[in-house]
Amino acid sequence: RCGFSGFHSMSSPLTNEQVATFARDGLLVLPSFYEPEEVEIIQCGVHSIISLLIEQHQLSIKQPDFTPEMFDAGYQALIAHDRALGEVVYDAVKQIPAFIRLVASAQHEAVVRQLRNTDAPAVAAGGYGIRIDNPGEEKFRAGWHQDYPAQFRSLDGLVFWSPLIAMTDELGPVEFCVGSHKDGLAPVREMDAENSGKTGAYGLTLADEAERVAKYKKAAPLTEPGDLVLVDFLTLHRSGENRAARSRWSMQM
Repeated sequence: RCGFSGFHSMSSPLTNEQVATFARDGLLVLPSFYEPEEVEIIQCGVHSIISLLIEQHQLSIKQPDFTPEMFDAGYQALIAHDRALGEVVYDAVKQIPAFIRLVASAQHEAVVRQLRNTDAPAVAAGGYGIRIDNPGEEKFRAGWHQDYPAQFRSLDGLVFWSPLIAMTDELGPVEFCVGSHKDGLAPVREMDAENSGKTGAYGLTLADEAERVAKYKKAAPLTEPGDLVLVDFLTLHRSGENRAARSRWSMQM
């Protein structure tokens, strides 16, 4: 086995109480887990990408200077002009170097080592990105699901979820079935894509969904940029409905 001093210094980033909470609930909210600078440099990268697209397409969209609170200024006008430009933004933001550094950070690795008692943490390639949930777009809203069937990595997988915008009820925070990971892998079936309009992972639904999710207490944390929600790969959850006038931005790793 390899031994590196850098790992030993953060071998137990979580308290015993936090570890017990995660084991019980299948999720754990960690306020201010990231330094403000770690988040702001990613937000600034998003702002720059929006600016570049406005310039490239010679659009008369006035974008104010960057602030962390309004890092996505101009995005609503951009997708109102051409919704396809939102897809360009979605693809580009996951390639921001500061975001990639966060995905594979030593602090993430230390959390995986501690929670899973493993010497072999790994990153699910292709399993990370920055999600953009636009107001009223039901087609891309994720229904009740577990992340394992969409990733097919380890059943011991973890999701590191963190907002880039302060969550409100109107923005539709993620809703979790507390403790649902204890019941193991849930069976899924394919929805009628012609009627639902959803395809791929979005087109899967839980078997006996209503009865299954009704068994659990629900939680929908209102988190802030810098907060982290740790999620077990088998915890049932779904996207909230965005009823705001602004997109919901969140990092999924």
